Amino acid sequence: MSGTVTMYSTTWCGYCRRLKSQMDREGISYNEINIEQDPQSAAFVEKVNEGNQTVPTVLVVSPSGSETVMTNPSLAQVKQAMAA
Repeated sequence: MSGTVTMYSTTWCGYCRRLKSQMDREGISYNEINIEQDPQSAAFVEKVNEGNQTVPTVLVVSPSGSETVMTNPSLAQVKQAMAA
């Protein structure tokens, strides 16, 4: 299983902390972007969430190159997207 994972988050998001902890425990590497500090990333999150800055928003690029964007996904959903 491989692929790249980018998590868009904020410092105050409990769901973000939970997912990061789960991915850390599973050895899944990810890039984290705080949307409060990066206006371009905030705009991306709004675009994929119907105008809302909902976090965590996770972008997975699978080994085949397909992109999957998920809002508040489970660890299982992240793993599934990475394997696609």
